[in-house]
Amino acid sequence: MTENGGGETQKWKFKGNEALTKASGITVRGVLDMLMDNLNPDDNRLLLRLGHGDPSHFPCFYTTPSAEYAVVDALRSRQFNCYSSSVGILPARQAVAEYLSRHLPNKLSPDDVFLTLGCTHAIEVALSVLAHPGANILLPRPGYPYYEAMSSYIGLENRHFNLLPEKGWEVDLDAVEALADENTVAMVIINPGNPCGNVYTYEHLQKVAETAKKLGILVIADEVYEHLTFGNNPFVPMGVFGHTVPVLTLGSISKRWIVPGWRVGWLVTNDTQGILQESGLVESITSFLNISSDPATFIQGALPQIFENTNEEFFSKIKKTLGQGADLCYGEIKGIPCFTCPSKPEGSMFVMVKLNLCLLSDIQNDLDFCKKLAKEENMVILPGSAVGMKNWVRITFAVEPSTLEQGLERIKAFSLSHAK
Repeated sequence: MTENGGGETQKWKFKGNEALTKASGITVRGVLDMLMDNLNPDDNRLLLRLGHGDPSHFPCFYTTPSAEYAVVDALRSRQFNCYSSSVGILPARQAVAEYLSRHLPNKLSPDDVFLTLGCTHAIEVALSVLAHPGANILLPRPGYPYYEAMSSYIGLENRHFNLLPEKGWEVDLDAVEALADENTVAMVIINPGNPCGNVYTYEHLQKVAETAKKLGILVIADEVYEHLTFGNNPFVPMGVFGHTVPVLTLGSISKRWIVPGWRVGWLVTNDTQGILQESGLVESITSFLNISSDPATFIQGALPQIFENTNEEFFSKIKKTLGQGADLCYGEIKGIPCFTCPSKPEGSMFVMVKLNLCLLSDIQNDLDFCKKLAKEENMVILPGSAVGMKNWVRITFAVEPSTLEQGLERIKAFSLSHAK
């Protein structure tokens, strides 16, 4: 309500979307932005960001020149200044199908591939086409909070099953069965794991597939960290079990190529029995993309060359650097009395650490820990409550080694200063 020029009260009929405001507050970005507000402006030390997974700023994680050349070549060719089709241009979809088929028992078709604006857009597409009145979806805890934010916004009820830290963060399959009912449409798994750094075995994924088939639901497999593994378990794509249960595979080049700002990803149907086609879900995906946005056409045009020309030496270097960071992080964490880490991470870019609050004198919970750490040590890590695990924290080790060492030193100093 405002006064108009004549002194009368003017009533306006619009207001902000409260559901959007609420949803954005539970995302990783929302929580990290809040923590940034707690930094001490008078602290002149280097700001250390160990709260999010974007290592692209660090020289040891720069992407391969062959990927950069591919983008330049696509742009200079002038063949990709046009609009894209809503599902993505054919050469790019063909390239993604061939790239993913390397690790599958069956060969994917370009018609199985839908290009998206990164993996977050793929999440939005997958959840939106499944949403209908009364439907619910099963999400991992801890997990990636964009699933909760998006499903809440579109009216898809989310129910949480636990990941078991004592079993390498495996899915609690008994809990999955107990949670599901006639309105359950899908379950989500993230492998390699964010935020836990776990990598699932073939045997465990097979059990996930069999459980989903028993319940009559599909599996949404978030594989944005595909192949970023450095432990005993190799990466196994969930699409291997597409003959058992329908699988929607979500991915992108953001993490493996360390280019999150390029914003190109995919949603892929792995379904040898044609169940997704018969159910109308494939048609719904196409329909959603018709009213959505698509990745820049010249980035799509670069995909065939990116996949073809990136050599294994680049991937090996990135995995080695991540593995060394995981070793350093896990080793140093064991020397911090108020921290407990159930297992060394074997994939992705993160580790989950439990806070032992009984050893701290003036810390109320994980959020309080992270707020005070930001203010006193000029660094940011993610509170576990942001990913569904209260009184845990998530730390990224995908940073320059010297930055990681400084960050762990600051965390240790902070913990000692607040010890009982």
